[in-house]
Formats: sequence, C-alpha cells, structure tokens
Amino acid sequence: MAKFLPLLLVVSFFSLSLPSLSENPNPNPNPKSISAYDELRLSGFPIGLLPSNVRGYSLNRTSGDFSVELLHRCRITLPPDNYLAAYSPRITGNLSGGRISGLDGIRVRAFFRWWSITAIRASGDDLVFEVGVASAKYPSKNFDESPECEGGNPSKAAS
Repeated sequence: MAKFLPLLLVVSFFSLSLPSLSENPNPNPNPKSISAYDELRLSGFPIGLLPSNVRGYSLNRTSGDFSVELLHRCRITLPPDNYLAAYSPRITGNLSGGRISGLDGIRVRAFFRWWSITAIRASGDDLVFEVGVASAKYPSKNFDESPECEGGNPSKAAS
C-alpha cells in the first residue's frame, strides 16, 4: 500500500484540479472549434497564407487583432516566383475588411535580402503583398493549400 500512496496522491490532485465532466468548459453555444485556416477562409483569404504547422491562434473579434502560434519556425517556397519565406513561431497582425495589416512574423527573401511582409489584402481574385512601400500581386489560387515547412530541423528552419 505504501508503494501506491504517491501515485494515489498525484491522481487525486489531478482529478480535483480538472473541471467536472458535467460542466461545459466552453460557454460558447457553438461547440465547433474554428481553426486559423477557417478564420482565413471566412475573411476571404486562402488557407495557404499559413504553413501547415499552426498550433493555435487567438483573434479579438472586436479589434481584429490576432496572433498565430506555429509549432516551430518555418521556411517555405512561395508560389509562383519561388521566393523563400520565413515564418516566426508567432505571427501577429490585424484582420479586418479584406486586409491583414500590421503583420509581424513573415519575411520573404528577394533581391538578395530579407523583407518583412507588412500587409496582405484581397483584390478580386488576387492577393496583394505589401513590403513597406512596395507591393506585389499574385493570384489567390496559388495559395489554396497550406504548404509544408521545408527542411527537417525546425530549430534551423528560419532566422
């Protein structure tokens, strides 16, 4: 019996600290969970703007401020011009009115240097990526699928 006492104490602690199964831990009447990819789609953006390693996200529906958490840093090759993009483990910005602004956490390599993508807006069937005062337009259909992170070592995936 003495051998099982520590195990019994640990199990008792966790069972007391967990909410009752009869309680609803989510007071939202819609129990269906919406993913970051769903939020993009609902806002008129393709899911391929985010890599496939999204761990979670938060969105303030009043202000539009959001934060996306990735499992790890990530590098992908963006279509159609094969630019290398680097995603930080945390991406933040503001989502409202067909525009993602104040974007922080996504950089693209072009013309031998890294540039921060500061905003993305929907324009008809295209997406306009803003990098400071410059912008580039690409067809939305190029981003219909979430890309996999490149490379096998997440700790070296992006700088």
